[in-house]
Amino acid sequence: MILFRKIRSWISSLAIACILSLIIGVFVIQPYRVDGHSMDPTLHDRQRLLVSKLSHTFSYYPDYGDIVIIDSRVDRKRGFVDDVLENPLIQLLTNKDDRAFYVKRVIGKPGDVLEIKAGNVYRNGEPLDEPYIKEAMNNYTVGRWEVPANHIFVMGDNRNHSEDSRAIGFIPLNHVIGKKVL
Repeated sequence: MILFRKIRSWISSLAIACILSLIIGVFVIQPYRVDGHSMDPTLHDRQRLLVSKLSHTFSYYPDYGDIVIIDSRVDRKRGFVDDVLENPLIQLLTNKDDRAFYVKRVIGKPGDVLEIKAGNVYRNGEPLDEPYIKEAMNNYTVGRWEVPANHIFVMGDNRNHSEDSRAIGFIPLNHVIGKKVL
């Protein structure tokens, strides 16, 4: 009988720890690993980060220049189930490796007009000071975008080797998974 109580106590403690881990991972903070070189030189392949999910939980916009984790599948709706399934504990249990999540920098918010001319990015007619980029963009890269409501525009710091809003389009606010904190 005493052994049964001890086992039950251990199981209940583990269950509480798992539930707290899920809640924290879904709503507050989550570890993330960089996959690729699109954020060089700021972040490197396989570097680990901690991501604050508060902006996602409370649906507020990240600031210009913030490094964010995005769900690049912008053509599909996201829901609470997605947030739960993306939790590291669930991914560990299911052995899921999803490469749809990108690390990028916020360049534009709703209403901004972004242009790329002669290898430089302009926001609302003003050139951006971007000391964090790896190298100047190729001169053949040009474009003009107006960011719609409830969306952001993101780019990698390694502009010549980044799949970002120039290719996948505007990022819906609910596809911004979180903001880099460490």
